[in-house]
Amino acid sequence: MFNKTFGIEKPDGATMNDREAVRAVIIRGNRILLVHSNLGDYKFPGGGVEESETHVDALLREIAEETGYVNGVIGEKVGIVVERSIDIYDEGAIFEMNSHYYFCEVTDETASQQLDDYELEQEFTPKWVTLGEAIDQNHVALERNSRNSWIHRENAVLVELKRMNNITS
Repeated sequence: MFNKTFGIEKPDGATMNDREAVRAVIIRGNRILLVHSNLGDYKFPGGGVEESETHVDALLREIAEETGYVNGVIGEKVGIVVERSIDIYDEGAIFEMNSHYYFCEVTDETASQQLDDYELEQEFTPKWVTLGEAIDQNHVALERNSRNSWIHRENAVLVELKRMNNITS
């Protein structure tokens, strides 16, 4: 299991605003299901855990909303990424995003995506790609200074998955 931290150090006594998120690692054969944006990057299906949700409930909801795959099975946790930054909505506070990654499976049953406004604007599209294709494309998006802050986090996880699975392509 991986455990990665990005961003600023956690200062002693700082006001912390936390958010829990879940992200799905869905692999079939040599391909992984990711969400592609019109900015050229790939991200894992997932998002914030709502107040009354479990990680499983949130993952099933997020997979369906972002990819359209409606029947999923949540497996073991593969890792966590903690990101810390200055909270842009709360002066003097630190924002901490805790993203929990789980292996998941989906059937071929799909429905329409249920995207948020920013996801519609970025034309989120589910795609099955190799880890190498996703890593390379995210590097290109970073070189173009994409505004999607998640690319560093997602690429770190993609690289870790490739290393864990000893995948060469």
